[in-house]
Amino acid sequence: MKNEPFIIESTYPAPAGKVWNAITDKDEMKQWYFKLAEFEPEVGFEFRFDGGPEDRDYHHVCKITEVIPGIKLEHTWSYEGYEGMSYVAWELFPEGTNNTRVRLTHAGLETFPKENADFARNNFEQGWAGILGTSLRDYLAK
Repeated sequence: MKNEPFIIESTYPAPAGKVWNAITDKDEMKQWYFKLAEFEPEVGFEFRFDGGPEDRDYHHVCKITEVIPGIKLEHTWSYEGYEGMSYVAWELFPEGTNNTRVRLTHAGLETFPKENADFARNNFEQGWAGILGTSLRDYLAK
């Protein structure tokens, strides 16, 4: 099993400020990401949300570990009641004035229980591809 982080990049026809707001403003995030009760882009802030396959939900527990406004947001990603700790980093790279490349890195996937197929790497790959390739893209196109 490879222990390399999963990395996905997407470029959006939107300025970096608009993309930053989409990934850090709770009201915007609810429209394309997960239903977050609370979210503040501040180191130490803990946020939670539920998500998973259609027939079951997992309680996600996340804590912000790094914030460079407009450039980088990093947080932990774990599941209540399960072993494992992973880290998600969102990095923004302005390309000209109206385009932004986003690099999402999800490291530590190998720490989750191997016997639970829901935690298989390919599920994270498919999930992030849908979130960045469809949900965020469609939201930013509005």
